[in-house]
This record gives sequence, structure tokens and C-alpha cells, in this order.
Amino acid sequence: MDAKILVLDDEENIRKILTAMLTSEGFSVLSARTVNDAREILRREPVQVVLSDLKLEREDGLALLRWVVAERLPIPFIILTAHGTVDSAVDSLKMGAFDYLAKPFEKNELIRVIGKAVKTYAFHSSQSIRTTHSERYPMIGKHALLMKVFQVIDKVASTESTIFITGESGTGKELIAQALHDRSTRHNGPFIKINCAAIPPTLMESELFGHERGAFTGAIAAKPGRFELADGGTLFLDEIGEMNIEMQVKLLRVLQDKCFERVGGVRTLKVDVRLVTATNRDLEADVRDGRFRNDLFYRLNVVPIHLPPLRERPDDIPLLVGFFVKKMAEQLKRAPCTVSPEALELLSQFPWPGNIRQLENAIERMVVMNETGAITPEELPDDVLEFEEKRFLLSQAAAGGSLKDRVKDATRVVETKMIEDALMKTSGNVTQAARHLNLSRKGLQLKMKELGLR
Repeated sequence: MDAKILVLDDEENIRKILTAMLTSEGFSVLSARTVNDAREILRREPVQVVLSDLKLEREDGLALLRWVVAERLPIPFIILTAHGTVDSAVDSLKMGAFDYLAKPFEKNELIRVIGKAVKTYAFHSSQSIRTTHSERYPMIGKHALLMKVFQVIDKVASTESTIFITGESGTGKELIAQALHDRSTRHNGPFIKINCAAIPPTLMESELFGHERGAFTGAIAAKPGRFELADGGTLFLDEIGEMNIEMQVKLLRVLQDKCFERVGGVRTLKVDVRLVTATNRDLEADVRDGRFRNDLFYRLNVVPIHLPPLRERPDDIPLLVGFFVKKMAEQLKRAPCTVSPEALELLSQFPWPGNIRQLENAIERMVVMNETGAITPEELPDDVLEFEEKRFLLSQAAAGGSLKDRVKDATRVVETKMIEDALMKTSGNVTQAARHLNLSRKGLQLKMKELGLR
């Protein structure tokens, strides 16, 4: 995970250990010994997460937390403390801390909390990223695979080359086609698009090339086709793989000669059109199987652009969630919802077979149904929650051990989460938390001791 972490601790050995631990996980690490040193780093460096000891030599980490909050920096703040009482944790969380960890802590626990913090930072900063890149880049994201797409757009947008966009449904192929047109020398001309899968084969020729009056039953007037409408601009043929062989032959002729006749017409028309095509199919396999002409395929595949599915760039999901939450809130004329770190984590882990389109629809549904202003795991779509449940059960099974042991481990996880939630909701009041969990105070204290909770 590519993120920059600031470690604040007055003990040099602790700083070295944390730096080595986080660097091994792919993070960039900056370290500071005092609160003033940490402030200077935050003023000049784009830090995504702060990891601070609670008790320093002559000050405490809460001083830096207060400064971060006062400066309105959208940086998740994680407290490390050897004084892991619920009271100190609640105090820091009330002040705006993202989370806390009691020393000694497990490496996996630290990485998990930092991972959630990085996603939360991405969510809150998504609007500024969108504003910065909206004119240059057509899609939201910072993943290396997406950056390669943007680099290709930079190189070929101003050329006349035919572009062939591939990718699964919902990955944003139309956005790329629009961006290529907007950044080309044809940007003042028309951008005409047609979905080949949505047009019946019997009407495809008329849609592309137009028809004359009386060319067929119902043709009561002459009508220009999409090629004529796109003259001087860009024509985008989406789902080109659905075009039948007969139409492929006619399209090939237009690409070669740059001329055609309307259906029922005898006059040859010349057009100046740049062609951009897209498909979610494997056209090379279709060529081998005889479903797509190889000569047309090579004509189209001059400059290929492949859009990665969302599951290959999960770190971009918090950015997309933040953008869609704000977009839906504006459409509904309400304040944007917040999204809890746990919900962001689950959204980022889901494979999203429908890609960005599916994610956008899910966010719209959650924003429409939300009444509290905060999206929590309980409000996520059923398929997201079911996926997480299956993933957890598989991880438990992979860990080995007897069925009894695995059930016991799973129960500990659930009990720990419920108790932690109850304590947070009651500001650390054990009596109220016990009442909330339908336990006696003594019973809750024994359970907390059993689970290692303080």
C-alpha cells in the first residue's frame, strides 16, 4: 500500500522498529521525536496517517492531535499507548483520533488499523483530487494501471489514430472515449456514440450510414446515419464485438475508403471521422473462432487501451466512494454522508464484478436510504456483507485446527467487537455497556479479562 506515515515517538528504538515494520509493508515512513518536529513535517510533507505515542518525555501526543484538528488536516491520527485504559482511548477519540493501539501490539493489528486509516484519508481527500485532475484525467484513481491509461491518452489524443478500448462492463470505456475526443483537435466537432449491442442487426446499417426515403417499410423520410452526424468529429462504437459479420464487411470498407452510400441511395458520401471503438469481449478469441473478421480487427486495433477492473485497483475504491457520496448528496440536495472506516474496509475488499457502475449504484442506494448521515457496515449491500462473511470463514478454515477451535476463535472475534462497540457507545462506562449487552457488570468484567480487553 503506497502511503506516507508519520511516526512520533521520543524513543529512538521504537521509531526504528516502527519504521522497519512499516517500510517492510510498502509504506513510506517519516519519524519525529517531538511535537514541534512533527508539526514541521506535516507542514511540508503530504502525510496520509500519523502514528503517535501518547506519552512523550515532556509532552504528549494529544498536543499534536489538537493541532491537527485545529488546522483541519484530514489526516487520520492513531494513538499508541502503554497506558491502554478505556478512559485514555475515549479521550483521544473524542478529540478526533482515528483509533488507538495499546502496547504491546501485534504487527498484523497495526497494519490493519493503518490500512483502514489510509482508506479513510483517501475518502476524505477524494474531492480535492478530483478537482485537481478533472480537466486532465477523465477518471478518478491513482493506481499505476490507471496512470498508464492516462499516459496513453496524453500521447494519442491529438492524433488521428483509431483507438481500441477494452475492459469489462462498467470500467468506464465511454469516459475514455469522451476524453480522447475532448483533448483532440476535433474537440469542437461532434462526439457521436452508438452501442452496437443495443441496435437490432436489421437496423444497424441504417443507424450507421442512414437511409433514403422509401428505402424500406417505415422510411417515410431520408435520415442521416451516425457517420454523417460525426463528420469532422469522433464516432464511438461501443460493444463493437456484437456487430455481425455482414456489417463488419461494410464497416471495413468505410474505414478503407472513407466513403459510403445511404441505405436505398446511390450517391456516395465522403466523411472525415475519427473512430474509437470499445468492447468487453475477447476479440482475438472471436477472430480465431471466426466470429470477427481479422482484417477489421487489425484496422481497429491500432492503439489499444485496456481499462483494469476495479478489483485490480482496490486502493482507488475509497476515492470513488467519496466522489459518489458527494455526487449523490448534491443530486438529492442533502449533506454528504460520512462513511465509517469499517464500511470503507468492506467496500474496498469486495471484488465488484460490475466494476465502477455497480459501485456507483450501490452508493446511490445507500445515500438514498440513509437517515443518520453516516454509512456503517450494517447499511452495506447484502452481497458485500455475504462476501465478507465467506472470506472470514475461509480464512478461519485456512488457519487449520479443529472445528471446535475455529468456532471458538470466530466467537472471540465477534464478542470482542461487540464489547468494544458497546464501550465506545457508552463512553467507557462498564455498567451501561453491560446493560446494553444484557450482561451483569461482573459478567462483562470477567469477559473483558478473558478477551484481554482493558
